[in-house]
Amino acid sequence: MNKAQLIDAISEKAGLTKADSKKALDAFIAATTDALKDGDRVALIGFGSFSVSTRSARTGRNPQSGAPIEIPEKKVVKFKPGAELEDAI
Repeated sequence: MNKAQLIDAISEKAGLTKADSKKALDAFIAATTDALKDGDRVALIGFGSFSVSTRSARTGRNPQSGAPIEIPEKKVVKFKPGAELEDAI
């Protein structure tokens, strides 16, 4: 499902126009992004939670030459599904 299909599904299930559904989805994405940038956790009971984790620096290998390369520390977004979502799937 892509963003356009998600907007269609939201408008159908919530009885909103597609324009309002797009605004709602964009607002959700913006609010979630801002919270994660601040290091907060976003928890939606029954659906799941988004959090930021730090992946530590490590040594990797260049696949072409086999030479070792340093991979720097990086922040990554993690999603942990809630119990209701897991049961539904």
